[in-house]
This record gives sequence, C-alpha cells and structure tokens, in this order.
Amino acid sequence: MYLKKLLFIFGVVLLCSSCATHQSHLLFEQKKTTVADTTHLPTSLSAYRIMPDDVLQIRNLQSTAYLTAGVGTTGTSGAANNTAGSGESFQVEEDGTVTLPALGHVPIAGLTRHEAARKIEKLYRDSLLRNPIIDLKIMNLKVTLLGEIGSQGNIPLLKDRTTLIDVIGQAGGLTKYADEKHVKIIRGGKDNQTVIYADLSDIKTINDPKILLQNNDIIYIARNKRGIREDNYQNISTIIQPSVLILNTALIIYSLLR
Repeated sequence: MYLKKLLFIFGVVLLCSSCATHQSHLLFEQKKTTVADTTHLPTSLSAYRIMPDDVLQIRNLQSTAYLTAGVGTTGTSGAANNTAGSGESFQVEEDGTVTLPALGHVPIAGLTRHEAARKIEKLYRDSLLRNPIIDLKIMNLKVTLLGEIGSQGNIPLLKDRTTLIDVIGQAGGLTKYADEKHVKIIRGGKDNQTVIYADLSDIKTINDPKILLQNNDIIYIARNKRGIREDNYQNISTIIQPSVLILNTALIIYSLLR
C-alpha cells in the first residue's frame, strides 16, 4: 500500500511539472547606459542596389494603363512571368538593364530603389507621359525567420530600412519560450558570414543601426531557459510515465487478485 501511494504521488508530480504558467517577455526596458558595443555592427548601412535577376514591380501611380499594356505576353527576356496579365513585374537582365514599354532597355543595375524609380520617371516624362509618378519595389528581397516566432519562414523586404522589430511584428511576435535577449542575425555568404546579436529587452535596441535588415539575413530566436527546462521535464515524463502506468496497473491487478 505504501508503494502504491508513493507511485501515485510521483505520477502527480510528473504531471504537474509538465504544466507551466505563462510568463510575459520583458521587452524594451530602460536600462543603464553602457559602453556601446560596435563589435557586430554591419559593415554597411547603405541602401540595397539593384542587381541582375532582381524582380521589380513598377507602377505609374498616375495611370497604370501604360506600364501594363502588353507586358508579360510579348515574350521579351526583360519581362518576368506575370499572372493574370498583371504586367507589373519586370526582371533585370544579365546586362543590368530592364525592358520597359516604349523605353526599351533601361540600364538600372547598381542603382538604389529610389534612384531607379526617379530615373524611369524622368525617362517617361521626357518622352511620353505627363507628370508620371513611378513606384518601384524590389520583390525578391527577403529574410528568413526561424525559431521561437509566431510564424517561421521567409518575410519579403518591400521597403527601405526594414528593421528586426518590423519583421518580428509581421510574423506574429515572439512565442512565450523565446529568448528575447539573444536574438541572432546571421548575415553574408559562406565566405564572409557575420553574426549580430540583438537584445530586445533593451529599449535602445529600437534605434540600434545593427538591427536594420539586409537581403538574405537569417534571424534565429532560440528557446529561453524556461522552454529548455520544460522540454527536459517533458522528455523525462515521456520516458517515466509509461513505466509508472504499468506499475500502477500491476498493483491494481494484484490488489484485486488478493
């Protein structure tokens, strides 16, 4: 009887240990001023410059009729494959040009998004359109979110100066198991990788230039200590609970037989 009670108590303790109360993150607290850490600052904060194979969305906000007419159906190498004849996506060719209606091949590689939009705007104004307003987005830029985040996967960078805070919010925020003090940003190719750390518990992070994201950044948010501890409890419980159940069943059968 003593053994049965002991096993019952042990089983209850294991069950309770797998349940945890919700603990909110402490984000953006006012912390004491410390010496700035410049070890992992980005090497460049300049705007992204257009490259061959980039996919651009180009619209004339005054009238979309001209930039959509016939694009995507002519079979030109400068036009990206469009769906439903939208005619707003254009691929930069290997020679750094983009093929636009009435303008032909326009050199655009090496320009920022803003510079390219102003150049195309001027070309259309000088040759064809009255007061065009060109809106240009680079559609293939992205970052990858992994770990303790609401929605993992790729997030497009559709605007200039997108921050870590922007994409975390867009992905649904941190989970309750996220380690908000050591968010990791992995940047660069295999030959020049840089790891940048961000502390989201510090309000100064909001204005920190190192959280400005670049194309193909990988953002990893690890589990906090509480999450790791619960995982360990769960693993132990998964291993032990079947044994406890078998022993309890055996004791019940033994008691009935007696």
